[in-house]
Amino acid sequence: MIFADSLSRLGTESAFVVLARAQALAARGKDVINLGIGQPDFATPGHIVEAGIKALRDGHHGYTPANGLPVLREAVAADLEARHGASVDPDCVVVVPGGKPTMFFAVMMFGQPGAEIMYPNPGFPIYESVIRYSGATPVPMALDEENGFAFSAEAVLAQITEATRLIIINSPANPTGGVTPRAEIDKLVAGLADWPEVAILSDEIYSRMLYGGREHVSLLQYPEIRDRLIMLDGWSKTYAMTGWRLGYAVWPEAAVDHVTRLCINDHSCVNASAQYAGLAALTGPQDAVDEMMAAFDARRQIIVEALNALPGVRCADPAGAFYAFPNIADTGLSSTQAQDLFLDEAGVATISGTSFGAWGEGYLRFSYANSAENITRAMERIGQVLAARA
Repeated sequence: MIFADSLSRLGTESAFVVLARAQALAARGKDVINLGIGQPDFATPGHIVEAGIKALRDGHHGYTPANGLPVLREAVAADLEARHGASVDPDCVVVVPGGKPTMFFAVMMFGQPGAEIMYPNPGFPIYESVIRYSGATPVPMALDEENGFAFSAEAVLAQITEATRLIIINSPANPTGGVTPRAEIDKLVAGLADWPEVAILSDEIYSRMLYGGREHVSLLQYPEIRDRLIMLDGWSKTYAMTGWRLGYAVWPEAAVDHVTRLCINDHSCVNASAQYAGLAALTGPQDAVDEMMAAFDARRQIIVEALNALPGVRCADPAGAFYAFPNIADTGLSSTQAQDLFLDEAGVATISGTSFGAWGEGYLRFSYANSAENITRAMERIGQVLAARA
């Protein structure tokens, strides 16, 4: 078989590689604590599950519109207006199977040889992977620990060229937990007035996961860029629905027909029962979301304190999402060495910072989507391994 050259440019998401290794070790009898995978450890709330089951029992077994059920798109628009104060046309909402299709479609829509696409580094690895696959040149935007892993609007604007076609923004961010403040977003939007042909993909999948009274600033709140803004969000993280594969994006009116055709060519439509479950999530009680966030906040405090107590480790306080991104440079280990050491000797799965880009060297990602008890046990084990190396 002769495969297309483009496949050599396609990367992967290392969290799933580490998960497979952790599962293999567990199958051989090793007690493994998984702080690698970015998946809530809570069950999908019961009323959401029942809505999905009811949809199946009610006979919703066929195709749905390629862009999503109208009632669900209307509920998304209402939710966004309630949370962000932004008016959204339901016809500009496109429901897709998870968050990644929006990333893929957006990059493929603007990426081609000769084009440049900017993305956060360290950042979600699929950004760079798909940019390279499209043939475009990936241009990393540095996220620094000293800046709370928020982007600098001045630095981002300075990197834009005549070849720039798309800028990807992610706040709250994976893997760092960084949240970019409104002042920086204001500066970015103001500066983008000089670059009217540059599109923006704002990945806001963690929009309801913030701590310490911080606000989420949605780019939907800036009418001056709505005609070139793609805003990504969904159900996976907020409602513990990762396996349901359900996400959405708000697209500029001029792009809706293009992305709908991509949906038809790619996956036809999202399964009906998942969409009815998503409808119940948005319109039903939000107590489970509040309870989950309270638990994440408590775990965040536990893991940050424990990480800062480890020799050679320092950890900034994550402002959002459910990740800690400690600096491990003073341990003398590279990110990959630490990842492998902690999994093989401590039985703790983490993700190397370099899995999120070259500027992730010297860091590890810890997901605190695990119990407080397991987080404490994991930190004790890592502490013992580091002490043995001293």
